[in-house]
Amino acid sequence: MGFRCGIVGLPNVGKSTLFNALTKTAAAQAANYPFCTIEPNTGDVAVPDERLTRLATIGKSAQVIPTRITFVDIAGLVRGASKGEGLGNQFLANIREVDAVAHVLRCFENDDITHVEGRIDPVSDAETVETELMLSDLESTERRIVQVRKRAQGKEKEALTLLPVMEAVLAKLQNGEPARVLLKGMAAEETAVLKGLNLLTSKPVLYVCNVAETDAASGNDYSKAVEAMAERQGAASVVISAAIEAEVAQLPDEEVPDYLEALGLAEPGLDRLIRAGYGLLGLITYFTVGPKETRAWTVRRGSKAPQAAGVIHTDFEKGFIRAQTIAYADFVGLGGEVAAKEAGKARDEGKEYVVSDGDVMMFKFNN
Repeated sequence: MGFRCGIVGLPNVGKSTLFNALTKTAAAQAANYPFCTIEPNTGDVAVPDERLTRLATIGKSAQVIPTRITFVDIAGLVRGASKGEGLGNQFLANIREVDAVAHVLRCFENDDITHVEGRIDPVSDAETVETELMLSDLESTERRIVQVRKRAQGKEKEALTLLPVMEAVLAKLQNGEPARVLLKGMAAEETAVLKGLNLLTSKPVLYVCNVAETDAASGNDYSKAVEAMAERQGAASVVISAAIEAEVAQLPDEEVPDYLEALGLAEPGLDRLIRAGYGLLGLITYFTVGPKETRAWTVRRGSKAPQAAGVIHTDFEKGFIRAQTIAYADFVGLGGEVAAKEAGKARDEGKEYVVSDGDVMMFKFNN
């Protein structure tokens, strides 16, 4: 399990260039005019994790299989999208299908690339997109809540559960706030209800500051303004140069470190983007190691051992008995499973065990 991340933003901010670089394909046409992306392009990318190589070496594995993330390049949004302007209806429908939103903001100046609003102001751009999403959510919530209120008056159980959450959402939207601000103080049951409404503004947001190559290492005034905005919202932000990522995508692997070092970068922007995305959704990785393969698996933070087993196969979860678990540091530090067992670092965990990031696990289950 990875996650599905939609790349959104105004036209001509670098969405498709970033998508092409991330997926190392030219599937999304990158052109200097609005709406060059009409149908959402999707691309699966391996999640980089240096721990995999170390584990595979110790386990003498024939294969190394990383977990994957799906990026969706979605058509550029313009003011009035909530009313169907531009490709608004398609844009809004495509956002509903993703788990999180990577909102690309133009934080560079280039007279050769037009800006749909005629100026460079990433915070204002973010507000434009957020406003359109909130207007769409407000319209749909106002429409849906009428029937929910009627059903609640009749004491229908589902409606009585839905109504207080929808009332809270409606109040926030009418106050110009996205639905996701409610998630901070909600109980688990209410959170499940809110997510079930599938509102556009309930999606976690990662702001991606697309800067010029010269600003990739330290950012600029534009990206700093976005970072401050993200902090106020409790959102995340990351600085990336789509132009650099496009170059990295074309280089042989052995040339990438020197190229990045010359630019003052320790790693590709993809690595930072995925880590930020994982943190945004509360995802962690556990591993299985054996002679055939070393493999990374993704689960949500707080998942218990049977749920982790179910990511491999539903039968593993249904028939779960126990999980042999070795912390990553112990597995690597001691030199593998046998040494970890001898040192008493291999634990048998039951159904209530909460998986930790980096756990090396082996499941026992009933067929």
